[in-house]
Amino acid sequence: MPLDNYVDNPVAVMNRTQEDVMRGVEVPVLKDYRRICDLHHKSTVKIAFLERFEFYERAKNAFAIIQTGETSPYGNILLTRGVC
Repeated sequence: MPLDNYVDNPVAVMNRTQEDVMRGVEVPVLKDYRRICDLHHKSTVKIAFLERFEFYERAKNAFAIIQTGETSPYGNILLTRGVC
């Protein structure tokens, strides 16, 4: 699935809350997301870090939601599809 070349951030993830930042909560899956997106997009993908409730609002307008077995904290991701 190609990412949209005509938007500033074709990938968005939920940003950690201030409390989680202070607790040192890490998001190891983010490195995997970045690597996979960059590899298939053929360039560095800009990732937007959205505040929790902003992420939820954007997710409400998603075309499709795919539930996986991912258990990593902040493992949610929004992809903006481009043209094939």
